[in-house]
Amino acid sequence: MAILIQPDTKILIQGITGAFGARHAQLSLAYGTRVVAGVTPGKGGQLFENKVPIFDTVSQAVQATGATASAIFVPPPFAADAILEGIDAGLDVVVCITEGIPVMDMIRVKRAMQGSRTRLVGPNCPGVVSPGPGKDSHGGCRIGIAPGYIHKQGNIGVVSRSGTLTYEAVWQLTSRGVGQSTCVGIGGDPVNGTSHLDVLQLFMKDPDTHGIIMIGEIGGNGEEDAAEWIRRHGTKPVAGFIAGATAPPGRRMGHAGAIVSGGKGTAAAKIEAFRAAGIGVAATPSEMADTLLRMM
Repeated sequence: MAILIQPDTKILIQGITGAFGARHAQLSLAYGTRVVAGVTPGKGGQLFENKVPIFDTVSQAVQATGATASAIFVPPPFAADAILEGIDAGLDVVVCITEGIPVMDMIRVKRAMQGSRTRLVGPNCPGVVSPGPGKDSHGGCRIGIAPGYIHKQGNIGVVSRSGTLTYEAVWQLTSRGVGQSTCVGIGGDPVNGTSHLDVLQLFMKDPDTHGIIMIGEIGGNGEEDAAEWIRRHGTKPVAGFIAGATAPPGRRMGHAGAIVSGGKGTAAAKIEAFRAAGIGVAATPSEMADTLLRMM
């Protein structure tokens, strides 16, 4: 079993005819993902790769194909509207890969999501992968830009703010013969959808997730909130890593949310919260998988 998306989840891709969206649509199809539709306004009626129908709107695509999740590869000025379109169409999951969406646009999205059934992952994230049982985890569900071949079906959940560290944790696990249930990159923007805590709660409820790797970074208090919840309610082993320990205060470090200001959001504070919650802390990125496996 997996969280958020299953191997049989029907996916639509918003921005499927752009160069970036098209490339990753091809990779998802090759991975075995059920990409059932694409959406590009003005190009409805065409076919992608001679097999995936393209629609003008998300609602048309959902009505025609039964898609329940989407990946957004839409330029920043239009990405917030693409998310809102997915919410209006009643999608279960919207994964927004787009980087650089204006903060005010995302505040508008957050307000629209209140009371909505839709779960947003991202923006500025690598996406979600629930590996399949085939060679190189073929037959799973891949939404986003994560390299599918590094995954292996199994029982470890991975949640991270950093895309590259997500891949590092996954590859460490796979190289040790340990598979993953689902891998979720939540993104590092200051205003986003799904949090560390949201994903951890899903992993804790999932009977096929036996252990969790949680990767955070400086800025914000999402990791501390998640650690406090684990301290009170956690039932499975969790290992963690916090990136940015040497970052100077007040300077943006890659992700828009990775800013330490006012003495809050420091790596030291997050690591202390992890240890207080019984989370195994990896000293370096290369030790993430081994830290969890020792705990298990």
